[in-house]
Amino acid sequence: MLAGFAALAEPVELHFLWRPQLADPKDEMVLEAAVNGRADALVTYNRRDFLNAEARFGVPVIGPAELLEGTRT
Repeated sequence: MLAGFAALAEPVELHFLWRPQLADPKDEMVLEAAVNGRADALVTYNRRDFLNAEARFGVPVIGPAELLEGTRT
């Protein structure tokens, strides 16, 4: 499964560092990859910690179930 995921992944170079934006410093690299990679959405179980980033950067934050169902709330 991981090999299939890696084959579909696209490397993202970080041109801008947006730190600090989030309460948890460990989440910062996830946000930076999403913003710099122009992600359609950021998928996480930890939605609460990314809500400010969603409003500021326009990257929707969704849960894994929403991704699999193809819905957004």
